[in-house]
Amino acid sequence: MAATDRRRPYLRIAEDIRRDIASGRYAVGEQLPVARELSDQYGVAMMTIGNALAVLRDEGLIETRQGSGSFVTRTPDDVEAAPAPGEHSEEFRIISEQLGEIRRHMQKLTVRLDELDARTRSDQAEK
Repeated sequence: MAATDRRRPYLRIAEDIRRDIASGRYAVGEQLPVARELSDQYGVAMMTIGNALAVLRDEGLIETRQGSGSFVTRTPDDVEAAPAPGEHSEEFRIISEQLGEIRRHMQKLTVRLDELDARTRSDQAEK
């Protein structure tokens, strides 16, 4: 990292890791060093590393598994070939429709539970 680089540290770190992924230093499927190691390597707080990894997750380059670490899911070249923002895959469309259906069912259940709760309270008040 150049000393004259005025970007926030987490952006510089994300760029370094992105470059390492693109160069093959970290291959698809490979685990990145744990956050503590990256924190020590870059001399920054764990939160800064967390922010850098979040950038890479948002870009679709890595996936973080709770308790297991962060793994490379694709290279920056693969991301460029992905659908542009606003263009969604068929899988995304199906999942989105299913989520909408689940939300509608949840709303109906919430109304029914509220009605049941109101009836239960009125029954208890009469006793």
